[in-house]
Amino acid sequence: MNKPAVFVTRKIAPSATARLAEIAQVEVWPHEDPPPYTLLQERSGTADAIITLLTDKIDAHLIENAGKQLKIISQMAVGFDNIDVAAATRRGIAVGNTPGVLTETTADFTWALLMAAARRVVESDKEVRAGVWRSWGPDVLTGYDIYQSTLGIIGFGRIGQAVARRANGFDMRILYNDPDCGKVEAGLGAECASLDELLSQSDFVTLHVYYSKETHHMIGREQLQMMKPTAILINTARGPVVEPEALLWALSNGIIAGAALDVTEPEPILRSSPLLALPNIIITPHIASASKATRERMAQIAVDNVIAGLSGEPLPHCANPDVYR
Repeated sequence: MNKPAVFVTRKIAPSATARLAEIAQVEVWPHEDPPPYTLLQERSGTADAIITLLTDKIDAHLIENAGKQLKIISQMAVGFDNIDVAAATRRGIAVGNTPGVLTETTADFTWALLMAAARRVVESDKEVRAGVWRSWGPDVLTGYDIYQSTLGIIGFGRIGQAVARRANGFDMRILYNDPDCGKVEAGLGAECASLDELLSQSDFVTLHVYYSKETHHMIGREQLQMMKPTAILINTARGPVVEPEALLWALSNGIIAGAALDVTEPEPILRSSPLLALPNIIITPHIASASKATRERMAQIAVDNVIAGLSGEPLPHCANPDVYR
């Protein structure tokens, strides 16, 4: 009996690939860049399962034209806005993801960005590497204190709450905004606030919302104008949550003091983007979950989903459970 075919769109943890190879014929795209859309179309016509990443475009056209044998799309990420889940459900294709596993790692990285932006770490490093060592002075590379400042968290799910737990160690006042405001702050010392209140009162604003039509460009000119001129914006959620032109305007005109982004619109950011020329912004290439241990766990969960699906069992982490009804 032939083994089922699985296409993996990037090299993942070898131990996870080895587990998969025990029950399936595994093809791994060997390059760092995503496979071409045309190749994804081809493999969706022959594979029983595909393991995908956020950078893979799995749209309705691809899904509707996939072969009848395709039953599983397992995303190695928490989010899955690159996949047309509704189209997959109509075709009876189960969509898996890897929730929970990257919560603490992403919260750690949020704090890495916050602290680096507050204390101008990247800017200082660039000066030293360029041979600039300014004499100590009262105003040289001065940043902003974190201790006892106010942190505003927009989106108070697992990651937002993990960020809040860390903020308690800095004796910060914590404000949060979330559709479930008032239900989850117990034990975290966080106060539910309207978006306007949070933006106007926070020294640091960090974004942890899911990307949707409702959150698209939720931070634009109007919202940035509400923030303090000394405030810093951090985004480890999704790039399109922040309107890039509005952010450029705010950073260039002293509307806010700085920003730190792990996600951009578009992604990757264009090399011609004027944001890259600003000294008061840090931009990293979507690496908030990039710890070795976390990426290993993500790969294992993605493979768990595939193994379960190929065995005729429900995916343990399924984004469209309606597919089983």
